[in-house]
Amino acid sequence: MCFESLAVFFSDESSGFGPVFEEQPVDTIYPEESPEDKIIMSCRTRANPPATYRWRLDNTEIVIGNDDHYSLMGGNLVISFPDKSKHAGNYSCLASNEFGTLVSQKASVQFGYLDMFSSDEREAVYVKEGQGAVLLCAPPPHLPEDLSFRWMLNEFPEFILLDKRRFVSQTTGNLYISTVRASDSGNYSCFVSSPSIAKSVFSKFIPLVPIAEREKYPADIKVKSADTYTLMGQNITLECFALGNPIPQIRWRKVDGDLPVYRHNISMSGSLLHLYDIQYEDEGLYECEANNSKGKDRHKVHLYVEAPEWVEKISSSERDIGGDYIMSCLASGKPKPHVHFLKNGRMCVYSNHELRFTDLTFDDSGMYQCIAENRHGTIYANAELRVFAGAPSFEWNPVKPKLLGAKNGRVVIDCKPRAAPQPSISWSKGTELLHNSSRIFIWPDGSLELLNVTKSDEGKYTCFAENDRGRANSTGSLSVTDATKITLAPSNADISVGESTRMECAASHDPTLDLTFIWSLDAHAIDFDQDREHYERKMAGTSSSELLISNTQLRHAGRYSCTAQTPVDNVTVSAELVVRGPPGPPGGVRVDEVMTSSVRVTWSHGTDNLSPISKYSVQYRDERAQQDWRDASTSPVNVEGNAEMASVINLTPWTEYEFRVIATNTLGTGPPSDPSPKITTREARPVVAPSEIGGGGGTSRELTITWTPVQPQYYYGSNFGYIIAFKPHNDPEWMRVTVTDPQTQKYVHKDSKIPPSTRFEVKMKAFNSQGEGPFSVSAFICSAQDVPAEAPTIIEARTLSATEAVVSWVPLQLQTVEGYQVRYWRESVENEASAQRVLVPSRENHTRLDNMKPNSHYLIEVRAYNGAGYGPASQRHKIYTKRAPPSRPPKIIGTKMNYSGTTINIAWEQVEPLANESTVEGYKVLYRPEGQPNGVLYTTVKQSIDLPMKKGDYLVEVRAHSEGGDGAVAQVRIAAL
Repeated sequence: MCFESLAVFFSDESSGFGPVFEEQPVDTIYPEESPEDKIIMSCRTRANPPATYRWRLDNTEIVIGNDDHYSLMGGNLVISFPDKSKHAGNYSCLASNEFGTLVSQKASVQFGYLDMFSSDEREAVYVKEGQGAVLLCAPPPHLPEDLSFRWMLNEFPEFILLDKRRFVSQTTGNLYISTVRASDSGNYSCFVSSPSIAKSVFSKFIPLVPIAEREKYPADIKVKSADTYTLMGQNITLECFALGNPIPQIRWRKVDGDLPVYRHNISMSGSLLHLYDIQYEDEGLYECEANNSKGKDRHKVHLYVEAPEWVEKISSSERDIGGDYIMSCLASGKPKPHVHFLKNGRMCVYSNHELRFTDLTFDDSGMYQCIAENRHGTIYANAELRVFAGAPSFEWNPVKPKLLGAKNGRVVIDCKPRAAPQPSISWSKGTELLHNSSRIFIWPDGSLELLNVTKSDEGKYTCFAENDRGRANSTGSLSVTDATKITLAPSNADISVGESTRMECAASHDPTLDLTFIWSLDAHAIDFDQDREHYERKMAGTSSSELLISNTQLRHAGRYSCTAQTPVDNVTVSAELVVRGPPGPPGGVRVDEVMTSSVRVTWSHGTDNLSPISKYSVQYRDERAQQDWRDASTSPVNVEGNAEMASVINLTPWTEYEFRVIATNTLGTGPPSDPSPKITTREARPVVAPSEIGGGGGTSRELTITWTPVQPQYYYGSNFGYIIAFKPHNDPEWMRVTVTDPQTQKYVHKDSKIPPSTRFEVKMKAFNSQGEGPFSVSAFICSAQDVPAEAPTIIEARTLSATEAVVSWVPLQLQTVEGYQVRYWRESVENEASAQRVLVPSRENHTRLDNMKPNSHYLIEVRAYNGAGYGPASQRHKIYTKRAPPSRPPKIIGTKMNYSGTTINIAWEQVEPLANESTVEGYKVLYRPEGQPNGVLYTTVKQSIDLPMKKGDYLVEVRAHSEGGDGAVAQVRIAAL
């Protein structure tokens, strides 16, 4: 029973309806620093007559008018000058009219804030290059929790760009750098934004100081999403980021299934897994794997989908007075939701999940609500119950005026007047009152059934309905037609996949009626438009139909039915179609007996699709190589069709594999099975050694050894590395060193006792946790040479212009010389360390020096070099560069063409050099086509020149020439005639 009653009488003339929510209040965050001085909580319903509105705060009714802070605007509640101490809480809206009251969903009002970061200085973070770094954000106190984080570098607004090496957790705000580089040096600040209150703050800067060192480190996951609880239909993001060098690669998978197709996305180089529109089947275990050449790391996070969801809910209904009725409300969720009922906003007493009514009265009418809630949320179901009373009426549902029945068939005539209480029903044919007999039956709902209909049953039938409020009747006329009969039935067929077949069907029927044929497969009507690729229907006249089935597939097998149908009756016949084809996929593929290079694969037989399986094939996929599926070598080589296991051989040790099985019969090869769980073969000693061993060179007293590393698929085990053995040629004693980084390609052995240019024999082999592999073929390389012992002698050094000079020297007669280095710098102005350098091959003994400063003293020295380094320097030679060329261009004062038009005279004023510039010795004139860099160069000591006229547009460039070089240019354009 319910504690609130509202007696409303509903007759057949009743109109109007109770409130139906169109807009309900929603959770609201009001910024404490907001310039707005009000909060509006929305509430709007559709109702007839229109609803009136009340509001509750934390289940206490708000009295509008007694508090200046509250007012109504339509159904909306306006909170003016909000006060955190008075107005924070949960609000609900009540909408009422004469049919009842509804309570809205609850909506919270919270006062949002984001404090400033602490003003305390942040300590510097010192990290070795190659290691990972974590900069802590530690956001200040705030509400709500939905913050977004970015990081600034050195100054605002220089935000760092995120990539596979750098990641910002949107859970903690911390900045993660997987592999620190020298370029990461700088001052970092955490920038925090609260989108709910439109405010941002940033922290004190944190200095990051990389320390020079280039080690490699295995993947180490530092950003790990915790086990996550979410609601149905929501979107979530799982985070995963690893430190390591090289930069780890990140992959996601669902351990107990597949990632949801079309509802997931992976971004930020794998660091973020987005899941959209969460469903119950998304619940489970998700794994993030980070992997680099030094190792891998994994993290698993459990996703729980916990939210109330309706299994069964109430809906609006109209019920007859005096009847019985059950409102049922059932919800699922984890934890199990608590369910309760309201009538007109007040609690009802109910049993389990049901509200039961017996002998309904008008007091039971009203607005009902079913509410299910657990710690993750609340859901509402609303319904209006109307109790109706009235005399019988056929106005909305009379007896059909014209009725048809097939000869020897069955006819049912409905009688369903609107009435309450339930009326008594009687029937008559003409003036004859009908009673139940072997051929006539009046159902409890008032319908009249006639069996084995004949022509004598034709006539008018009247239904009489009566209750304590009145009586009514309705009449219809019955006509009897000839029955429909099948004259040609479809035949059974047996075909193979890809073949075609046809089925025929014909029937006789009453000529006054239309006949249609319906084809169905296993009781489902065939959609000839959607599946026109395989099905076609043809009509042969009006009384027969043919079904064509083309390119038949396994799914087309089954029981085909032809239904011949008229508006009065129908008759159905069926035939079986057997389709034989390639086998289905095997099931339950498992892997056991895992060894270093072999495993045992077992499976269960799939369907043979009516043709015996003749053989099985096993395929594998190497996860490391990320290759496509390949045929596996098996023992036995040919796997018979009755087998359920086979050994796969010739696998690679310490490799992650998955397997699948494919069945074949005489009609073809079927689809593959689902992949097996992934397994890793056992470890074994390596059998492949590094290749292309070479080296040599380097600095004095060094032996440099290089090689091509072994590919990861040949590691065969963990803790993989190299052993290098080397000795001077013909020396019996080998020296051995160990290299633990499998990607290293060079080793430099330093020993002050190593003589220069000595021939060494070198060989290498690989090792792992299972032992050592075989040595490579020996290679012969030489230790580094000594640096040249002699210094060259400079023959000549002279200036060419203000910025150029040339130097030459006597070459050394040493075979170890690879070239010469020339250094030059301004005396007393530049230090020796900043000298400009020119490298010259050993076959040359001179070079040009450029980019020099005018009017300057330069020191020049030459030294020989080879792979071991630089030899002693020559004696320094001093030169003095010439003064700079004139900086002012010539001023062109005339362009005049001669009378014949064959030449043009260009004239300019004399260029006067500045005091620190070289004296003008003459002029250079470049005459070139416009748009081209090259032309004819003329020299003159005059201030004019005659140039030949040419077709097209030309440019004339004039510049002064001095011992310091060419001066600034003046330009004039000569247009075509």
